Amino acid sequence: MTDAAVAAPTRRRPPTALALIFVLLVGAALALTVGPANLPVRGVVLDLLDALPFVNADSGLTERQAAVLWQLRLPRVVLGAIVGGSLAIAGGTYQGVFRNPLADPYLLGVAAGAGLGATVAIISGVSGTSPILPFAAFGGGVVAVVITYALTRLGGSLRTTATLILAGVAVASFFTAAQTFAQQLASDTVREVFAWILGRLTTVGWAEVRLVTPFVLVATIVMLGHRRHLDVLAVGEVEASSLGLDVSRVRFWMVLAATLATAAAVSVAGLIGFVGIVVPHSVRLLAGSSYRAILPLSLAGGAAFLLFADVVARTVLAPSELPIGVVTAFVGAPFFAVILARSGGAR
Repeated sequence: MTDAAVAAPTRRRPPTALALIFVLLVGAALALTVGPANLPVRGVVLDLLDALPFVNADSGLTERQAAVLWQLRLPRVVLGAIVGGSLAIAGGTYQGVFRNPLADPYLLGVAAGAGLGATVAIISGVSGTSPILPFAAFGGGVVAVVITYALTRLGGSLRTTATLILAGVAVASFFTAAQTFAQQLASDTVREVFAWILGRLTTVGWAEVRLVTPFVLVATIVMLGHRRHLDVLAVGEVEASSLGLDVSRVRFWMVLAATLATAAAVSVAGLIGFVGIVVPHSVRLLAGSSYRAILPLSLAGGAAFLLFADVVARTVLAPSELPIGVVTAFVGAPFFAVILARSGGAR
């Protein structure tokens, strides 16, 4: 890797970061104010400022509007930012670990495992608002990745990226088949299961935010702390090892952190696709190929992308709500196709 290649993303990082922060703030403002009950932008800003110490601002919001802001909109916006940022940074991490810009956070079976866990919980009578459902989905996702890692050791095989991917495909196929079988046993719950699978950002206050924040925070710290190692890994596993990098150790911790972040996001929001592919790949085109820039910028970009998607999901069929996973697929699939066409699939 030449000095110029390393310097290029560094020069472009500040304006890209500022642009993403601006887009994130715009997305948050829209998500807070637009919906079945529109809220005035000025009133929302003043009410948020009024919550700060030593600030006394009269927002002019009615009691009902303030309740909508603090009990419905703000928890949903914070959760959307956490979920979008988690999926994007996990996707960027997977792309670095497997040296493939097409890798996504669901590569090792976490989506299939979470889907099976949620399906089993739903057919067992757990409601969509029960805290048991996120725990079941989270557990299913983690178990799937643990099995994927365990499979790579069967027969004394080496834990390479190729064996991990193949094991992930096998585990995802098995868990998906098990989920389909479970749905057939309780066909009356199919509608509820599909509502969860298609993704949603419904909240019952701040409970979901408190549930996922510790996992996401720890996982994000680990991924950001190891992001320089992904740049070393980009030259190849053999070359990285010769430079003193413990490839197996780095891969394990990065996959573990990305899995925790993804499982936490999926547990409260369902299976939201394309965020973990489109956002890191777009950041790579804007800020260069260094993961020192890709991971933190993906965190902000993913949060902004999902907030805008949520606004569309809440308004396009109002008063009904479109599953957010459908919105990200409609936007992400053609956008990703354009990116591939323009970049020629280059890293």
